[in-house]
Amino acid sequence: MRRRLPSWVSPSFVIGGAVVLFWLFATLFPHWLSAFSPLDLAGRRLQPPSPDHLLGTDALGRDVFARTVYGARQSLPIAVLVVISAVLIGTAAGAIAGYRGGFVGAAIMRLVDITLSFPAILLAMAVAASLGPGLGNAAIAMVVVWWPIYARLVRAQVLEVREREHVEAAVAAGASDFRILTKHILPLCWTPVLISATMDLGQVILLGASLSFIGLGARPPTPEWGAMISDGTVYFYNWWIAFGAGMAILTIVLGFNFIGDGLRDYFDPRSSK
Repeated sequence: MRRRLPSWVSPSFVIGGAVVLFWLFATLFPHWLSAFSPLDLAGRRLQPPSPDHLLGTDALGRDVFARTVYGARQSLPIAVLVVISAVLIGTAAGAIAGYRGGFVGAAIMRLVDITLSFPAILLAMAVAASLGPGLGNAAIAMVVVWWPIYARLVRAQVLEVREREHVEAAVAAGASDFRILTKHILPLCWTPVLISATMDLGQVILLGASLSFIGLGARPPTPEWGAMISDGTVYFYNWWIAFGAGMAILTIVLGFNFIGDGLRDYFDPRSSK
């Protein structure tokens, strides 16, 4: 039988990985990409793009390219933190609901259903507004929105895996519930969680930018992509103010989606290249 090529040879996976690596580099070493400070005056206000200012300057004379590059420092770490937190909370809740069942499982899933019944952006807005503006509170709001997705996903996986023979053998051998979950069930449930988490990184960045756009995320003068797009709406005809942030969001969301598609093709034996 001919072996399938690994996913990294897929053009979409390579392109997505390159885009994400670029923004990861920008997060770690933004000063290598721009000599300007994202907060200080860099030139005359509302200058169009030029060799000195690749994306022009904003209404306060700050370099837009520098603010776009430094904006990755706000968006990427928050997205990773939100997704990791949502995965941990959702995995724990979904595993308990799927393995234990009964009243506890029903209570967890009803909470999941109630949370998922609200549109994600509206629920995130409500939580962020109640906590107050700020990236930290926006991150908490996004975790509240995202953990039920993983709870439902993990529960479905646990319900399927717990019926397998090796789990029944572990139960017959007298293994504890904790050991059965952590050693025999959850290791077989991580693939769809990994794929979903990879794609959700881009969606979390988009949601975080949406909260900042309406004033519930980053506070001025923090360079954040959603806040930069909001500034661009005030100066509509100075298109370069929002262009960099918009392209940053577009490329990184596509990058994570391409990586997720590559991982799905690699781990799913039924997928075809």
